[in-house]
Order: sequence, then structure tokens, then C-alpha cells
Amino acid sequence: MPLICLIRHGQASAASEDYDVLSDPGRAQATAVGQELARRGLRDPHLVSGTLTRQRDTARLIAEAAGFQQPLNQDARWNEYDHLDLLARYAPASHQSQSSVQDLLDQALAAWMKDPSPTGIEAWAAFSGRAASALTALSAELGRGRDAVVVTSGGVLAALCGALLSLPSEGVIALNRVTVNASVTTLAVGGSGTSLLTFNEHAHFAGEQRHLLTYR
Repeated sequence: MPLICLIRHGQASAASEDYDVLSDPGRAQATAVGQELARRGLRDPHLVSGTLTRQRDTARLIAEAAGFQQPLNQDARWNEYDHLDLLARYAPASHQSQSSVQDLLDQALAAWMKDPSPTGIEAWAAFSGRAASALTALSAELGRGRDAVVVTSGGVLAALCGALLSLPSEGVIALNRVTVNASVTTLAVGGSGTSLLTFNEHAHFAGEQRHLLTYR
């Protein structure tokens, strides 16, 4: 039964001019999760990432740490939503000085999910739909005895896991809120479809590596 390990990218650079660059902790997180994947002994892993810089760089650091020899495949369907655009569009301006960024993002996500046809940006249905199509295509591509590693983002992970568990929008937002940078979510591809085995594994950031545990 093929396994798909969905990896959230390492920490991005929220305080810099270009968010879409791994921070120094983010690079260390990518190396740590690569070492964890090497320990698991994945079978001929098919390596995929979105096209965002933080996703591609995480994947390359994972491959280096894990000793993966296969080329990196890129698929824009694994890309994240633009959280800065969502905050600008949907977060209540009157609350921005009193609320945390995470609380504002939760509010923005809830409003986005309820907006059937937003102007100038991808609708939630289209975002979650393209993530689902990427997973369906990958599941069909994997043969018996081959696993996959996909580097994506927290919103994509939440959308996919929410769909697999038939969660309401509030549940999807809750998953998105707690997803750890460079965590591992594992899916099993079987004859009856793709199933969620584990969500948000991050034991590789325990003990001496605890300083690498981040959520944003």
C-alpha cells in the first residue's frame, strides 16, 4: 500500500521583505524532517513540491538530508493561498490592533470560505478543489511498493485532511491553526481510496530539537 507523506514547508521569513524565503530555523526544520524521513525507510520516494520558493527549498533540503536521489517534481496545485491578500480583504480593520495575526487569519479564512465568488482571487472551492485534484493524480500515479513525499503548506494540508474527515469549515480552520512547520501528515493509498493515517506528526522536534518547533 503506497504511503504519501505530506510535509508542511519550513518556517518562512515573516519579518523580512520577502515572506516566501525560508528562515534560518526553517532550513534547520527541513533538514530535521529529512532525517526523520530517512529513518522511516520510504520506498523509492517520489518527491513533489508546490512551486513556491519556500516549498521548493524545503523539498531540496529534505532530499539532501534524506539521501533521496529522485528529481524534484513541481506542481502548482500544491501551492498555498495568499494569506496577506486574505488578511487585507477579510480581516476586520477595527480589530487588527487588538487581535493576533492568527486570530485575524482565522476570521479571514472563515469569511473567504463563505464567499462563493470573490473578485480577483481564487475562491475557496477552487483552492480546495485543486488540492484534491493534485492528491487524486498523485495517488493514481503511485504504483504498489512506491511512496511519495509532498512538500506543501498548512492551508492545503487542512483542506485535504478536512475533506478526508468530512469536517465543517470550522474544523478545517482548527487544523490549519495547529499545523507545525515541517510536520508530517501521512496518507495511505488503498483500493477503496486514500485515507488519513496521521496528522501533524512532529516528534522530530522533541527533546534537543524542541527549539525548532514553530507554527508560523
